[in-house]
Amino acid sequence: MIQLKTPQEIEIMKEGGEILSEILKKLSEEVKPGIMTWSLEEKARQMIKEAGAEPAFLGFRGYPASLCISINEEIVHCLPSERKIIAGDIVGLDLGIKYRGFNVDSAVTVLAEPEKDSQELGLKKRLLKITAECLSEGIEMAKVGSTIGDISSAIQNHAEKNGFSVIRDLVGHGIGRELHEEPEVPNFGNAGKGPRLEEGMTIAIEPMLTSGRPEVKENKKTLAWETVDGSLAAHFEHTVAITKNGPLVLTK
Repeated sequence: MIQLKTPQEIEIMKEGGEILSEILKKLSEEVKPGIMTWSLEEKARQMIKEAGAEPAFLGFRGYPASLCISINEEIVHCLPSERKIIAGDIVGLDLGIKYRGFNVDSAVTVLAEPEKDSQELGLKKRLLKITAECLSEGIEMAKVGSTIGDISSAIQNHAEKNGFSVIRDLVGHGIGRELHEEPEVPNFGNAGKGPRLEEGMTIAIEPMLTSGRPEVKENKKTLAWETVDGSLAAHFEHTVAITKNGPLVLTK
């Protein structure tokens, strides 16, 4: 059952989203060659605590960290560790917080800039650019009277016309008092299909694209979902409210 939120509840989620946005911005600035991913986890926990919020991921379905840090062929859900970021890595940061009883969820993928340009670097930058654009395309369709399929189709069309594949086994979701609520928000599908969007719905839209094939596998050791063919992956996400005035990005 889809849980509609009141304007007051959406305002609380917007406050939480602003906190989350600032934390992700600061974490993104810390992504540099040589930094250990666990140090980003420590910084995330500290900033969440200082903001008067709680980590949404910590303990969720047994996940033992606050932050997911996925690199290169890893798509989502990779555990922070003593692993060090290398120049040229693309690094996905996925973070959720709970604030005043409501969850918000957001993700960005950033480049640990190397000293020299290369053809591979060009591909990485383009993958990040198109994935971020897919998020914008999806958000644009998140309005009263549209359907989930309208969001899904917009994301898929923009990805594929630019030569990238959409991950099909991992999807966005409703969000609110629970981290994952109905409905699912796939990144592929047909316009006009799926649940119709109503005022008060809050959803996490999160395109996940790969430079190769869309098939994925789970790494039981790191908990990461990875591309089967080892191709690069990128992930961007915002929590969005459906309002009478159009989509309201809560984590901006």
